[in-house]
Amino acid sequence: MRKATAIFSLCAASALLFAPHLVLGATKAAGSAQPAFVELKAANFQKEVDGKKVDLYTIKNKKGMVVKITNYGARVEQILVPDRNGKLGDIAQGYETIDQVMGGQGSMGAFIGRYANRIANGAFKLDGVEYKLAINDLSTPPAPPRQNTLHGGKKGSRFIVFDAKQLSESAVQMTILFKDGEEGFPGDLPVKVVYSVTDNNEFVISYDAVATNKKTVANFTGHTFFNLSGNLGSSIEDHILTVPADKVLEVSPALVPNGNFRDVTGTPMDFRKPKALGKDIKADYDLLKAGNGYDNHFVLSMKQPDTLAFNARIMDPKSGRVMEVWSTEPGIQVYSGNFLEGKAPRDVGKGSTVYPFRSGFCLEPSRFPDSPNHSGFPTTEINPGEWYSGKIVYKFSTDKAMKK
Repeated sequence: MRKATAIFSLCAASALLFAPHLVLGATKAAGSAQPAFVELKAANFQKEVDGKKVDLYTIKNKKGMVVKITNYGARVEQILVPDRNGKLGDIAQGYETIDQVMGGQGSMGAFIGRYANRIANGAFKLDGVEYKLAINDLSTPPAPPRQNTLHGGKKGSRFIVFDAKQLSESAVQMTILFKDGEEGFPGDLPVKVVYSVTDNNEFVISYDAVATNKKTVANFTGHTFFNLSGNLGSSIEDHILTVPADKVLEVSPALVPNGNFRDVTGTPMDFRKPKALGKDIKADYDLLKAGNGYDNHFVLSMKQPDTLAFNARIMDPKSGRVMEVWSTEPGIQVYSGNFLEGKAPRDVGKGSTVYPFRSGFCLEPSRFPDSPNHSGFPTTEINPGEWYSGKIVYKFSTDKAMKK
């Protein structure tokens, strides 16, 4: 969503970046001898990183839903929601300490910017000027060679300490300033992210950014690794997914779009009717082989751009948990956890749970990857004084009738 405004001064736009914070207490599983999840402690996240204080923030609603977030990368470390029997469970992969986070999966739980997903060969042109970006997406044999910019570069927002402010029991604000030239991108770009939960068991990510002094590009998303079963080390291939998308972006062996759209009809990419993630995941199909599973951007059938619309629905037959995804974005990346390897220490999380291959999935609404290099894609350009605003909603419920 974009709103043309008068050009902000850098000082004024950056004012929303500095605020104190508050940590709420952790929540225990009621009525059980042993908790059904690991209780994360704020003390294990309180550390100074790059001269800034890191902490753990808790937001919750009146129905018992709890989300815990660290301001290091604005990362979601835990989401507690009930199963079909009303038992709370943790459905987000993450870590117990800030040291584990810093040595863990690079994108797990993070808010992604300044540019989510890939930019081919780490370069793009804007008004005839070529910008060379930090290269951080490199393949290892036998995978096809690739040299891209992934998720904003070597640090992006994933490895930065955000300024944080607890807004209420159910909301926390995270802010960051991307500086002109950082990772090779032009222009200062202040960003505000608000995480909140509603009494309808919705986890909401709202974000606003403004180009202050130069034309630039931006693309944001959330990168939570979900496993709705509550068993964070189990396979997600039995999760049943629906995505209302008639087309998917074609990608090269380097995992970047080639500019073409492919009809999903009759292919493993067709999720217009509910289908288990693992049903076709091993098919001999080029778009699956490129990412060793699903790592694909689906083009959503949006009637009105920049309005909140249904993106996806996924359910776990074991627990009965259901998650709907709504957003203001034109596409959604479906990722089946293909780079989880079960290797210590990177893939060992809460409660010493090992996160093996395809034990977590991501549903990441955003603008299209590599849009700056494709004029036929929705624009990610922001002019000075212009805002880019968006919202992602993960809505949780249960299907009591569905059993494995």
